[in-house]
Formats: sequence, C-alpha cells, structure tokens
Amino acid sequence: MDPVTLAKAAVLGIIQGLTEFLPISSTAHLLISEKLLGFDDPGGVFTVMIQLGSILAVMWLYRAKILEVILGLPTKPEARRFALMLIAAFIPALGAGLVAAPFVKQVLYESFEVIAIAFIAGGIVMLIIERFRPAPSVMEADQTPIGRAFGIGIFQTLALIPGVSRSGATIVGGLVLGLDRKAAAEFSFFLAMPTMMAAFVHDFLEVKDQLTSERAAEIGVGFVMAFIAAWLVVKPFLAFVSRSGFAPFAIYRIVAGIALLAAVMTGHI
Repeated sequence: MDPVTLAKAAVLGIIQGLTEFLPISSTAHLLISEKLLGFDDPGGVFTVMIQLGSILAVMWLYRAKILEVILGLPTKPEARRFALMLIAAFIPALGAGLVAAPFVKQVLYESFEVIAIAFIAGGIVMLIIERFRPAPSVMEADQTPIGRAFGIGIFQTLALIPGVSRSGATIVGGLVLGLDRKAAAEFSFFLAMPTMMAAFVHDFLEVKDQLTSERAAEIGVGFVMAFIAAWLVVKPFLAFVSRSGFAPFAIYRIVAGIALLAAVMTGHI
C-alpha cells in the first residue's frame, strides 16, 4: 500500500473523529479534506467505514450507561424511560432519512456552495441561540422529557444538509428546548449512537460489494484514527462548553464558511 495514501487515510480518520461530535459538521470537513488531499474514495466506502470508529468511541466512553440501561430495561422504569427518550428523538431522523437521503447524497453532497452557506447560517443561528436561549430547566441529558426529546429529533433532521452538523443541530435544538449547555451536548452524544449506527448500517449495505482487500489497509488506518480522535475529544468538549459555551464553534463555522465560499467563487476548490 502506498504510504502517501495511508498518511492521507490517517489524516482523514483524525478529521472524522475530531469533528463528528463537535458542532462543525464532520461530513463537510471530510468532503472538503478529501478534495484538498486528492483522496479517491469510490462509492464512499472509506468514509462509511471510518465513521464506525467514531460511533464505537462514544459507545465505549458511555459503556457503563449503555450497560446500565440494557440490564435495567426489564425492571427499572428509569432505564425504560431513557430508551423511550432516545427512540422518540430518533424517529424523525429515521423518517427524514428514508425520504430525503437519496436526494441529499446525489445533489447536495456535490455542492460546496451549499456546505459554505450551511456553515455560515449554522454559525449565525448558534450565536443567536447562545444569546437569547431560554433559561435552562433540564440540567441532565437523561432527564430530558419525551416531548422535548422528540423536538430535538426534529432539529436533527436538518443535519441531512451537508454543513449543518448533526451534533450542531441537536445541540441547538436542546438549547432552544431548555436544556443546559452540557446536557444539550451530552444528549447529542446519546442520540448519536442509534442515529449514526442506523446510518452506518444503511450505508454499509449500499457499499459492501465495493469493499476490497486492496483497500483494507487504508480503511483500517482511518478507522483506528477516527476511534482515537473521537475518544480523545468528547470529554474535553463537554468540559469546554460547560465553561465557554458554543460561541467559539459558531465563529469558526462563519469564518470557515466565508473562506470556503471565497475558494469556490475564485475556482480554488
């Protein structure tokens, strides 16, 4: 395997892991990075497979919670309530994905203008919500009322648009619906587990026939780097937003969106 290709795979894996759970859109960062690095990903196989690394990282970090809920389902009302909360939040994304995913992947993923505009718009919305959000009434993610969980799930459907960010949409939804900053971020991690796993299974079934032994090395490198990067970033991110909020990420989105739009308009990308 070409060492240059492996190095690119490692870089892309790190980018995937670092950005998946931050409100800055991992999909957009991967699409842009693959373009800039000249990384060829026929059928999107590499992108699909390394996302599993990020999913497993957050599941590992919350393994105690997952095990507590699974073992408690038969006997503990709080475990059943937690599961129902996630199901309610997951349903809107499931419906929207089944209806809109083909259009999004075939049309919107090809447009860096859409990504740039989504970056900028998302950053502006995040700044507005940070300034005018209601006083938080939910301080723990697992205490989110079922109705509010469903509302956050509706916000998550916006993440079908590349550049919006799944975590960004769910966090904004959480803030609008009265969750504390840390609770909103942690809810986005909990919701990521069923949402990303379902997306992975769907995408894997589409690309499984294109998996070849020749690509095993680059996929393996990207997968491992995505796992490590996501594992390293989740807990510090929670601590950071508890102290400083989401404004730094909003400003980053706006600056990155303007830069990307300029690059598109001048033909540099």
